[in-house]
Amino acid sequence: MILSSMAKNGVILSTFALATTGLVATINMLTADKIAEQELLQLTTQLHEVLDPRAYDNQLSHDCVIINDPRLGPYADQVVYRARKNNLPVALVVRHITPNGYSGDINLLTAVLSDGRIAGVRSTKHAETPGLGDKVEIRKSAWISSFNNMTVRSADDERWAVKKDGGQFDQFTGATITPRAVIGSVKNAVLFAKDEFDAVFAAPNACVEVSQ
Repeated sequence: MILSSMAKNGVILSTFALATTGLVATINMLTADKIAEQELLQLTTQLHEVLDPRAYDNQLSHDCVIINDPRLGPYADQVVYRARKNNLPVALVVRHITPNGYSGDINLLTAVLSDGRIAGVRSTKHAETPGLGDKVEIRKSAWISSFNNMTVRSADDERWAVKKDGGQFDQFTGATITPRAVIGSVKNAVLFAKDEFDAVFAAPNACVEVSQ
């Protein structure tokens, strides 16, 4: 009797597990396209914020290389998007991370034009203190726009520091660590883009092409 009951319960549990697994798989299948669509929309929005879409005519989100360079942060496989117009190189849009924020990693997106000038910078993810370090967000402060049209002369460019350290960038009231981290990371991203511009454009495309 006990063995029969155990066997029956086992069948019930197995059937429930199979049904649950099937349901989860079905939900994932039904939502996968929607999730991918939302991710592409978010990416496109971010790219448009740092680089005017009128500046290029290729499908920017599907033209990229994967980079491993310490100037882009401590993590491997950072994505660099390539903007072209009339099939000529226009800009690189670089994903990079600084681990030196007050609360850890700050993810950034920086567009660097072919002449070395910055077209735009945005923070895409961070955990900085609300009301202080979160001023790296464009919706909280215009500070991130102070990089526009700037360039980096060399690795020793003294302008690339907060005013407290003798540079030209404002620090945040009560928060200097965050702007220091962002300034250093953007500077390195620009140096990377200037040094590797031609090589990045010559590399094979690592992004998935989609049918039009």
